[in-house]
Amino acid sequence: MDNQTYSVEIAGLTRELPLVEVAPGVTIALLNILGDTALVRASAQALAEKLASVEYDTLVTAEAKSIPLTHVLAEVTEKPYVVLRKSYKLYMGEAIQAETVSITTGAPQTLYLDAKDRGLVSGKRVVLVDDVVSTGSTQQGMRAVMEKAGAQVAAEAAIFTEGDQAKWAHIIALGHLPIFLQDS
Repeated sequence: MDNQTYSVEIAGLTRELPLVEVAPGVTIALLNILGDTALVRASAQALAEKLASVEYDTLVTAEAKSIPLTHVLAEVTEKPYVVLRKSYKLYMGEAIQAETVSITTGAPQTLYLDAKDRGLVSGKRVVLVDDVVSTGSTQQGMRAVMEKAGAQVAAEAAIFTEGDQAKWAHIIALGHLPIFLQDS
């Protein structure tokens, strides 16, 4: 599927997403928001509007492409945010952790909540933010860390959901991406 793209409209902007085979016979339209400041700004504003009726204290994301989205969303909503890291550093202290598996890497990874950020989530209502929710493994990992930290997940938000749309009905999203399966 070289040089093929999938056209999407996100928050009033059009983008051509490259089609990438992530497993034999499984292709996705790959959203990479890094460096696309117009898209990040527009998506954050649109998500902020959709989150306006949700009561929450803190935004939470996993260390990845969703960081710029969460940063701008925090600016727009005037809420703090926490990034769950994918590797442990000594300065993180007694971090809380949970394991997940990413669709883009296929490998297990651990999410860590830095000890300094516990106060932003412990006993608080949080919104989990991601760029694309596909398998739900990142959401599952973030939920597990939040549960261990004593946070309540008030909502989950993403630019896109992907795959089985009915499975992601609870996600506050701006759109949905199909998964392309090659016939065997």
